[in-house]
Amino acid sequence: MVNFVAIDVETANPDLSSICQIGIVVFEDGAIASEWQQLINPEDEFDPWNVAIHGITDATVIDAPTLPGVISDLRSFLSHKIVVCHTGFDRVAVTRATLKYGLSEIPCTWLDSARIVRRAWPTFAYKGYGLSNVSKAGHCFRPSRS
Repeated sequence: MVNFVAIDVETANPDLSSICQIGIVVFEDGAIASEWQQLINPEDEFDPWNVAIHGITDATVIDAPTLPGVISDLRSFLSHKIVVCHTGFDRVAVTRATLKYGLSEIPCTWLDSARIVRRAWPTFAYKGYGLSNVSKAGHCFRPSRS
């Protein structure tokens, strides 16, 4: 089985470097091996539109670490791993946030699950390629065990 790390980030505003939360799930041999979630103080303003999506506000992250405070944890989860994100949003956000703080890029191999769905299951074109639609149909993609 392929081992990989799934990542999801939330941002405080349209600036993708404004990460305010990171969630990671590590998969080993097809099963969840570990999970990590961290609120991040983006040292930036919160846009009401973003807050309406994820519910995280400046008050929520006031005592949270900034990205440099969790970069070693992030590196331990992502370095030299296959990192799966749904669309390029998470990859770009992590890259821009590391640049914002002058941190070196995390060496990993990014895999966009939305691109895979678009190529492998074109029937989603009618429903949309959003993670919600794909995850609802997730049972269709599991290999049968005989």
